[in-house]
Amino acid sequence: MDLELPEEMRALQASVRRLAKDKVWPRAREIDRSGEYPTDLFEIFRDAGLLGLCLPESLGGSGAGVLGLAIAIEEVAKYSNTAALMLLLTRLPTGPVLIAGSDDQKRRYLPGIADGSLRAAFGLSEPQAGSDVMGMRTRAVPDPEVAGGWVLTGTKCWMSGVREADWYTVFAKTQDPSSRAHDSVTAFIVERRWDGVSVGRTDAKMGVRGVDTGELLLDGVRVPAENVIGEVGGFRLAMLGLNSMRPIVAARGIGLAEGALMYATDYVKQREAFGQTIADFQGIRWEIAKCAVDIEAARLLTYRAAMMADAGRFSKSDVPYLSMAKYYATELAVRASGLAVQLLGAAGYMEDHPTEQWYRDAKQLTIVEGTSQVQLDLIGRGVLAGDLWWD
Repeated sequence: MDLELPEEMRALQASVRRLAKDKVWPRAREIDRSGEYPTDLFEIFRDAGLLGLCLPESLGGSGAGVLGLAIAIEEVAKYSNTAALMLLLTRLPTGPVLIAGSDDQKRRYLPGIADGSLRAAFGLSEPQAGSDVMGMRTRAVPDPEVAGGWVLTGTKCWMSGVREADWYTVFAKTQDPSSRAHDSVTAFIVERRWDGVSVGRTDAKMGVRGVDTGELLLDGVRVPAENVIGEVGGFRLAMLGLNSMRPIVAARGIGLAEGALMYATDYVKQREAFGQTIADFQGIRWEIAKCAVDIEAARLLTYRAAMMADAGRFSKSDVPYLSMAKYYATELAVRASGLAVQLLGAAGYMEDHPTEQWYRDAKQLTIVEGTSQVQLDLIGRGVLAGDLWWD
């Protein structure tokens, strides 16, 4: 078993590490303060070829896959989870298209993601249907005027990048809205320019500011047959897409934890107290050590999960391993950011230091794309079903 990254992945890691330190780090605090979309960083990522990491070369990407994207996100998230989210959005809405989309859909919508001419967002959650996905009420009914077409009506919420997106992956009920049968949900590609598509309110967030989160309003939107992703009644596609995203969200957690711990460690090496530096206290070193161990454990879980996703292993039997990475790494981000604030003491609570930003940003990771409680339940179900077993 070779635990070292392949040479091309190490080269990617080194180049993104330099870019993140030189370009992302100086902008991170201003993005958080202003809440404005960082177009300059989007253009930097575009020019560096980072928007197509998870896309195959045949569609204009680099073919680095989920692992390559996770590595890049880890480096960027050390300084800005907003910037890391921008990279994540190259895979979340495109995942269902990559998994089950037609060749025509892939040719029409994915090369633009890679070259930065198009942006996309993912619409699954609704005001009354977050973790309870089957509670969604967005409805798709057959278009009476177009064979195979559909008319969508409803509201999606908490959509990251909803304002900037040119197209959306949207899930809707193609049967009775009250149905909880998995074959009652279908995925569609919806273009921003179509009649009936609009952006509703955007949310005032505790953290991860700069990439907006808000509502997508669908009012009698006519979707042609060729924009149905996979089969009608393919709810499983939503789960496959989210399963394959677990290591990418986990990478945001690892990067945040690394950034917070590195900053706090540098601080305690300089800060004097009781005639010595804070780092000279054994209790402080032990807390730093425990966090460092957790970071390395999270990275191993995450890289394994990313390689599984790249191998197409994101179905039911693989879920416990994918969910472990997401759960462990994002909960670690909360612990590490909390430790960083504590190590800086009162200074860590002030806006003079980025520790308070990491602390605010971290909590989002335990909620998005499946809460920590959902991940624990998936892992537990996997153990009970024997998908995760040791004999």
